[in-house]
Amino acid sequence: MPELTPQLLALGFIWFVAFLFSTTCHEAAHALVAKWGGDQTAELGGQVSLNPVPHMKREPWGMIVIPILSYLMMHGNGMMGWASAPYDPLWERRHPKRSGWMALAGPTANLFLMLLAVAGLHLGAAEGWFHPDPVTGRRDFAAVTLMIFFSLNLLLGTFNLLPVAPLDGSTVILLFMSEKTAQRYLDWLRGNSLAMAGLLVGMLLFYYIYGPIYGFVSALLLPGNV
Repeated sequence: MPELTPQLLALGFIWFVAFLFSTTCHEAAHALVAKWGGDQTAELGGQVSLNPVPHMKREPWGMIVIPILSYLMMHGNGMMGWASAPYDPLWERRHPKRSGWMALAGPTANLFLMLLAVAGLHLGAAEGWFHPDPVTGRRDFAAVTLMIFFSLNLLLGTFNLLPVAPLDGSTVILLFMSEKTAQRYLDWLRGNSLAMAGLLVGMLLFYYIYGPIYGFVSALLLPGNV
């Protein structure tokens, strides 16, 4: 357990707020696109909302307990957790492509938030709004917050696009399938207990590919800032 210094606690607060907001946007996007596609399950559960409370009530471990514990275990270098939005499996069967769009909405929301953070970093630098410590060179509160939003949403957006269950990418694939193929794929995907195995495979794969992804995107969108 790291020493609970004021700096660690302040940084943890930023990470937690960024995590809550980012995961809430992710799940709200799922719920909203499902509603547009004719499935009101998530809407009835209160998930079509940027209020984090309904999402926290649905996944208290994934949105409160595990993020805080993971932050402490990672010594302030990141935060992990999860959230979810319910959907109607029968609706997915009737409309597999709509389900694919619903799945794509969550990562898209994260990548949009990442781009907003990039815009904020560029604007802040251009306008001279950031004031790094003259001695240590450390970023100030505003810049640190935007960098956390950038890195967290890049991670959430790309990780969830991996095509392994239970990640969103395993359902996004439906967009590229014919109706008949989609039904056979859903028979296989929903008929197997693949969630834990898929998550472990996804995490192992992501461990090796996220570094290059982060480096490429950072060099492309934030040259000289990372």
